[in-house]
Amino acid sequence: MTPEETREVVTRFYDALTRRDGETMAACYAENATFDDPAFSLRGADCGKMWIGLMRRAKDFSAQYTIAKAGSGTATVEWTARYLFGGKNPVTNVILSELVLENGRIVKQVDTFDFPRWAGQALGLPGKLFARFAWFQAKVRKKAAAGLGLPSR
Repeated sequence: MTPEETREVVTRFYDALTRRDGETMAACYAENATFDDPAFSLRGADCGKMWIGLMRRAKDFSAQYTIAKAGSGTATVEWTARYLFGGKNPVTNVILSELVLENGRIVKQVDTFDFPRWAGQALGLPGKLFARFAWFQAKVRKKAAAGLGLPSR
């Protein structure tokens, strides 16, 4: 893919995010795609299903993004999501996405963010106290996947 083609796909994906259009986001993934972040580790169609579920459930959601780099089949995107977690806890999450694309689709996406900071905002005192522990992170990952009807890894 050319850098221009990469930028076009990434723009389509993140513009859909800003519109809360999970279906368009899902369509940007290849059949064999992978998605990993501190809350999810998904494969195949589950990558798109996650976004469809998250966008449908989102309360007071907004997002902004900047394409920091768009190369030949790779991109780096810095984005910020603002929403109410569980309909009540305000969250501002700053995320760095590393994407690999082939044939006009996302085949690999790795999102990183400050999990303890996110957990403190989203989960309150338990998140502030326990977010650095692997057992707590695993529990959050399992609950997040179950909440969207997705497999937990």
